[in-house]
Amino acid sequence: MTVNLIEHMPFAQLLGLTIESADPNHVRATFEVKRELCTTGKIMHGGAIMAVADTLGAVGAYLNLPETAKATTTIESKTNFLGAARLGATVTAETTPVHIGGRTSVWQTKLTTDEGRAVAIVTQTQLVLS
Repeated sequence: MTVNLIEHMPFAQLLGLTIESADPNHVRATFEVKRELCTTGKIMHGGAIMAVADTLGAVGAYLNLPETAKATTTIESKTNFLGAARLGATVTAETTPVHIGGRTSVWQTKLTTDEGRAVAIVTQTQLVLS
C-alpha cells in the first residue's frame, strides 16, 4: 500500500490526510489541523478526530480482508479524548490491530500532536462484507 491510496478516498483528501505507511499491521498518517476541521477556540473538532481514526481503521481492515471479501464497514467506535489539537498543528495518527478475525477486526488509533501530546485514542470494530 502506498501514499497513492488517498487518491481513492475523497473523504481522506478532505481531511488532508497523508498516508505515510500502510501494511496489515500498522497504518500511519499525518495531517495539519486546518480551520475547516476546527470548532470554537481554534481546536480540532471531536468529530474530525473520530473521522481520521475511522479512516485509518478502515485502511487497516481493508489490508486484512480475506480474498473473497468485497469491503469492510465500521460497526462500533469508541473515542477517548485526551487533549486538544490546535489550528496549525501537525497531528500523527497511528493504527494497529487489536484483533483480526474472519468476520471482524478491531483497531486502535492513537493521535498525537507534533509536540508529542496525546489527542485521542480510538478503538473501532470493522465488519467484513462478503
